[in-house]
Amino acid sequence: MNAQETIEVKDTKLMVKAEGADLSGSSFADVDLSGATFKNVNFANAQIEDANLSGWSVRNVNLAGLHIDNADLRGASIADSLTTGMTIDGIPVAELMAAYRALTVGVE
Repeated sequence: MNAQETIEVKDTKLMVKAEGADLSGSSFADVDLSGATFKNVNFANAQIEDANLSGWSVRNVNLAGLHIDNADLRGASIADSLTTGMTIDGIPVAELMAAYRALTVGVE
């Protein structure tokens, strides 16, 4: 991969199959990627703004350093995940979970 070529795709419906490709530095604006599949993809330092991510499923990912701001998290679920250092509105998740467990011990 020598050339730094730019491909512009505008006002079209197109299915793209990219494999073994370096698309770093690319930008997408007003694009419909619904139903797209991403596997073994490096999204490090990517920025997502004004996006509809409803119904997303994320599995076996590294979200260390992830920052979520001004988001609708209704119905969101986090399970079987490392949460060391994670905060919600500045409150450590470990403290929230400990407080919750203390309030619900023996409650059925």
